[in-house]
Amino acid sequence: MKKVNIIGSGFSSLSAACYLAKEGHKVTVYEKNYQLGGRARTLHHKGFVFDMGPSWYWMPDVFEQFFQDFNKKPSDYYDLVKLDPAYKVFFDDFNGIEIPGTFEEILAVFEQEEKGSAEKLKKFMADAGYNYRVAIDKIVHKPGNSPLELITPETISKINQFFTTISGKIRKNFKSQKLIQILEFPVLFLGAKPEDTPLFYNFMNYADFVLGTWYPKGGMVQIVNAMVSLGKELGVTYETNADVKKIVTSNGCAIGIQVGDRLELSDVVLSGADYAHTEQLLNEEERQYSEKYWDKKTFAPSSLLFYVGFDKKLINVFHHNLFFDKSFDNHASEIYDHPQWPEAPLFYASFPSLTDSLVAPEGKECGFFLVPLAPDLTYDEDLIERYFDMLIDRLEEQTQQKIKAHVMFKIPFCVEDFKKEYNSYKGNAYGMANTLTQTAFLRPGIKSKKVKNLFFTGQLTVPGPGVPPAIISGKIASQQIEKFTIKMPAL
Repeated sequence: MKKVNIIGSGFSSLSAACYLAKEGHKVTVYEKNYQLGGRARTLHHKGFVFDMGPSWYWMPDVFEQFFQDFNKKPSDYYDLVKLDPAYKVFFDDFNGIEIPGTFEEILAVFEQEEKGSAEKLKKFMADAGYNYRVAIDKIVHKPGNSPLELITPETISKINQFFTTISGKIRKNFKSQKLIQILEFPVLFLGAKPEDTPLFYNFMNYADFVLGTWYPKGGMVQIVNAMVSLGKELGVTYETNADVKKIVTSNGCAIGIQVGDRLELSDVVLSGADYAHTEQLLNEEERQYSEKYWDKKTFAPSSLLFYVGFDKKLINVFHHNLFFDKSFDNHASEIYDHPQWPEAPLFYASFPSLTDSLVAPEGKECGFFLVPLAPDLTYDEDLIERYFDMLIDRLEEQTQQKIKAHVMFKIPFCVEDFKKEYNSYKGNAYGMANTLTQTAFLRPGIKSKKVKNLFFTGQLTVPGPGVPPAIISGKIASQQIEKFTIKMPAL
């Protein structure tokens, strides 16, 4: 039995804790904030309940597999609702497109928008489904130790997919700008521009259109609660308000962590906290990656978030809403090419109270708004206020209703909050982008190359950003700990 100290309580940490405890190890999770869940915390305010971070439940099979590994089911812990429509996309001509809950209905929507596109979508989705199965069965569970992990009969037969982009494939087959943007949208979950993302990642389109969009009643925090409950059943201990100040080493080996003023010894240290921040907890000579290394990497965007309470029910909106009524290319350039506050940003708005009466008082609406931003931008309160007004004005215009006077409160969360609350590098919102040069073995490693018995998990290592990949990352990390932990003599 090993004693394992885990830094952070995001999905990857919660996952790893369960797998390690299942193997009989003594596991303690240390979380700096007062709630468990990392970015997937909740905000309670005036009877409203907000998911502060992730709000999309995709790839349900990954969640099912996680719980199945412990002879459990998601339904043992929370109730899932399949959203239909899954979401709506608003465009500048005021003719939005609703994405239905079944693939057959989606084909009809595409055909109505562009004649002949249904057949093209079938072929595109057949390839995406193949890639999804290859990714889940052959690749994403690999530890990222070698380029050979990407070489399988399936990937060799379609090797060009790693050197062709999603954007190129989509734009070659579809002419409608609306359909193009809808098909390119899921790539945003990978944190990169469609033109920089290998075609192989079109498996996200399969997750979107075929596996569907779901919602756990009570919010995404229910997944956190489920994983914590499972962990407790397995013997995991959790500490909140436990800020880790240092990873303690001896003779090149991690031997514990400093939590506040106390030392917590262990055989293994696993960090699910921000990778760049975690290395700052080590002595300089023990760090694998320099500031220059991190600075050159392509990070997923940061975000400007608003948690908003409305004193009435809204009309003409859905649970998930994408506002693509401005230039997609201009906004992407303002994030990746010429980092600056966007002039006319795309944004996402979620109203979970349309699905779940538990998250807002009766007769009121719970709203979550997200504007993707370049990391490390500076701002002041006046700028944040201007952006909120911009979003509400466009929401009013697109949905043909008066909203501004019905805002009870708004709580912003932006770049500096990501840094403060999550120790996030440059305030990124969800990790390192999955570009070709940041895929698999080209991402920061799960096992430290310089410190024995130190491991990493989460969105900056393999497999990448997103809730399902984070859960998988925790499983991979637990397997690497089982395989590579060095037994050290007693001090």
